[in-house]
Amino acid sequence: MKGKEGNRYRLLGRVVSCRMDKTRSVEVERLVRHKLYGKYIKRSLRLLVHDEANESREGDIVSIVPCRPISKRKAWKLQSVINKSISPDNL
Repeated sequence: MKGKEGNRYRLLGRVVSCRMDKTRSVEVERLVRHKLYGKYIKRSLRLLVHDEANESREGDIVSIVPCRPISKRKAWKLQSVINKSISPDNL
């Protein structure tokens, strides 16, 4: 259903591992403010993402959306590749 997908939120992240078939490890970074000092700290989260067509490679910036649980740790789906990385594999 296309209408339902439009209501979901999406995250942007960088592919850090593409060694598994149809699965990518994506690192999502965010800035959080320290409660006492007010300084912004970079926090990262690694998510397993389902990539049906194996279209993304390491270093790519991708957009991901939540989906039904596909396996124990994989509950995100690749929406699109935003920026391809420049590497010898992509040439």
